[in-house]
Formats: sequence, structure tokens, C-alpha cells
Amino acid sequence: MTAHTDLLDLATRIAIEAGELAAQRRAEGVTVAASKSSLEDVVTQADRDTEDLIRSLLAEARPDDGILGEEGGGSVAGTSGLTWVVDPIDGTVNYLYGIRHYAVSIAVVEGGQDPATWTALAGVVHNPAAAEVFAAARGAGATLNGVPISVAPRVELSQALIGTGFAYVAHDRRAQARVMVELIGRVRDIRRQGAAALDLCDVAVGRLNGYFERGLNPWDFAAGALIATEAGARVGGLGGSRPSAELVLAAEPSVSHALEAALIACGV
Repeated sequence: MTAHTDLLDLATRIAIEAGELAAQRRAEGVTVAASKSSLEDVVTQADRDTEDLIRSLLAEARPDDGILGEEGGGSVAGTSGLTWVVDPIDGTVNYLYGIRHYAVSIAVVEGGQDPATWTALAGVVHNPAAAEVFAAARGAGATLNGVPISVAPRVELSQALIGTGFAYVAHDRRAQARVMVELIGRVRDIRRQGAAALDLCDVAVGRLNGYFERGLNPWDFAAGALIATEAGARVGGLGGSRPSAELVLAAEPSVSHALEAALIACGV
């Protein structure tokens, strides 16, 4: 446990420092540096600068660990058995438009760089615009700004507020929208806030009753999934599988089962 909390302390320090840089770059003005999967899937120079800072701080503190990041630098294999999974700015489109809902997400995992095989040990999701630091170490619970948090109590699915997200590829977004049309009459309402890591943390703190999304990358959910789990959520994919690009679903356990059944009925 001590090792996990030490890793969490390091992740927290780095996430806060990276968040300060991201906020500074946002105040200076943001421009698009490149596109990824589509013209809508953008990268800002601030994404790259923030990831460069995170990588340099991790290399200094933990030179034997691997790094899996979203932006420049690619995957770096380590020799320690631990890998840091980094999203320098989750919610880049929000960030680009000045919407104050974005985060630095840092997790450390063991067991390789594939979510199907890894075990998350510690994770931090930091929204500098809201001065919120969500954190969790495996087996030690989850916190928001140092205060323990837990998922919202069980509700009927019809009374559940559900979060989701859309892909950047138009064909995939249309398919996701068809599921939303079917689902929205079965739940209280649906929120699409544009930052998967924060959506998972909103489940952890009880702001959402549940969340689901297809097409996520490992860095989108590595930290948030651990935080939600440690706060009491059931986090996984369809049929008891692990969270993956196929589906990430997080909710209080009874809500999770009801939401999964509804999603299957809606054609997810």
C-alpha cells in the first residue's frame, strides 16, 4: 500500500504542475497544432508542451518506468514493470474553445500497456480550471481535493443522469447518436461534456449516476476508471469484460447492470 500511495503522491505533484502549465498556455491563447483521426480531432501545442513536461518529470523521478502517452513521444517501454499512462489535456476541444472542463490525467499501471492485461495502481485527474484534483490508489479509496468521495446511491434507471461522449469520426458519431435516441427515454437525462476522464470522476463523486462511451483510448480512462472503481463504481465493458475501446461503462453496481441491459437493447 505504501508503494501505491507513494506513486499517487508523485502522480499528484506532476498533474498539478502540468495543470499549471496547461492553464498558463490557455491564458496565453491556444492554436491548433495538428489533427488526428479527423479534422475535428485536434491537438494543440499546449497538449504537446504539457505532455513533454510530464514525460520529463517522470523520467527524472522514475527513469526505469515505461510511458504511454497520447501526444508526441509515443510509447516508451520500461524495465520496472510499471507504465505511466498520460493524457496531457483530456477535453482538448473544450480547452481550445475556452470551456473550463478539461483535465490532466495520469495513471500508473503494472502488467503492460494493454488495458486488458494491466492493473492500475494509482491515478490522478486534475481540472486546473475548477481547482479540482481527483485521486485514487488501489485499495485506498478515492478523494476529491483530499476528501473521500463515493458514488451516488442506487436509483432506478429512469431516475439516472447518464454521461456519454461521441467519437470524432462522423460515421461513428451517427451510430452513437442513434443509441442516444433510444436511450434518452429510459433515463432521467443524458450529458455530453467532452472529457472522458472527468466524466468518470463525476460518477465517482456522484454528479452522474452512470457513464458509458465507445471508442476511448487507454489514456482516456486509465486514471478515471481507477478513481471511479475506488469510489464504489462498477467499471467495465459488456458482459463483464474489462473496459476497452469497445465500451467503457461506469456506475453504481445496480445502476450499471440496468444501464448495460438498456444499452444492449438500444443497440450499443
